[in-house]
Amino acid sequence: MIKEIQAFIEFLRVERGASPNTVIAYQRDLEGLRKFIGPERDPTSITAREIRAWLASMQRHRASRNTVARGLASTRSFFRFLLRQGIIKKSPADGIRAPQKEKSLPSYLSVDEAFSMLETGECKGFQQLRDRAILEMLYSTGIRVSELSGLDISSISLSPEMVQVKGKGNKERVVPFGMEAAKALKAYMPFRDALLERLHRRDEKAAFINRMGTRLTPRSVERLVARRRIETGINSPVTPHTFRHSMATHLLESGADLRAIQEMLGHASLATTQLYTHLDLDRLSEVYDTAHPRAHKATK
Repeated sequence: MIKEIQAFIEFLRVERGASPNTVIAYQRDLEGLRKFIGPERDPTSITAREIRAWLASMQRHRASRNTVARGLASTRSFFRFLLRQGIIKKSPADGIRAPQKEKSLPSYLSVDEAFSMLETGECKGFQQLRDRAILEMLYSTGIRVSELSGLDISSISLSPEMVQVKGKGNKERVVPFGMEAAKALKAYMPFRDALLERLHRRDEKAAFINRMGTRLTPRSVERLVARRRIETGINSPVTPHTFRHSMATHLLESGADLRAIQEMLGHASLATTQLYTHLDLDRLSEVYDTAHPRAHKATK
């Protein structure tokens, strides 16, 4: 199966334009299936029973329902690819039911917590100014960490304040950002240009770079956010994705249109964005329970 998996991964990367995270996840799933059924097996001989046994094995090892569902999705896509290539005549993954996904509401920061993450005090020098610009852009735009890392300097406009983002499946969208993010970018950019000048890397396209003048990785951004959480004293976990959820939640709470939020986040389906309506309803329920005179049973 090695050759077929490699061909499928190349198809995902080149023709589908799948994100690096998606490619890694699919490859990991298929390698797991290959090891379970036997590394030397021909894909034409794999049966639905064996796929079900692999999924059951994942569940016995306490994989989450979402992980099992993604494993089945990876397998289905793989065998459909082989079907289109004429390698197999029928997909053994068709007809296998996926476990119902766990519906967990995204975690988010309160407005005060978000502001405390952003209020870094006076910033001096390349790294401090870059880090502040990154945090402001994460909260202001709600873009994914991979999208932020992939930003080119040419994708950012300061007049008007807009950023062109390449999201999942290489789909492009334009997202506005606010005044504070614009100020942070204006402060950072001269230091970025000066560093590239010293390193003789003036042709570098990346908006956010490290001290070597190369594109900052998503992992580096994650470490920055984790370090800032500790500095701020917030106890709950905070990741770049937390900023994305926070931005969407705060916009919704302020009366923003759900479809506008969908466009900014780059969600293919409105159903994904509607998760945030549940967050808002939870908040409204708390307010009601606290304030409404008939929200509680009368005490004797």
